[in-house]
Amino acid sequence: MKTRMRTVLWCLLGVCLLVIIGCGKKADESKPISEVKAEAEKMNAADLRTTAMSYKEAIEAKGKEVEKLAAKLKEIPVAEILGKEAKAIKAEVDNINKSVSALKERLQIYIDKLKEKGGDLSGLQI
Repeated sequence: MKTRMRTVLWCLLGVCLLVIIGCGKKADESKPISEVKAEAEKMNAADLRTTAMSYKEAIEAKGKEVEKLAAKLKEIPVAEILGKEAKAIKAEVDNINKSVSALKERLQIYIDKLKEKGGDLSGLQI
């Protein structure tokens, strides 16, 4: 029963991650920085703001996912904290944190370009 419940939870986690990744279509953490800079150069202020907001939303969504994983980690008994389940959760948190760093780096490019063009920066801070 316990194994079945864990399997269901992992499947739900996977679906949640797919939803998050699917929602952030414009927020691409794997896009090369040079490509992001070139794209930002061509954008007007409105497009820069829209793209920056999509990055901010993707970062916030990943933050919520980290919070959920941290809560799961707290539920694991101390005796099992070095077990496979805890290690898997920690690895997932590390992956999400790397993703957030990449998204923040790209977000900053859009924010800098928006600032340069005199666009509205309100609500873009994380």
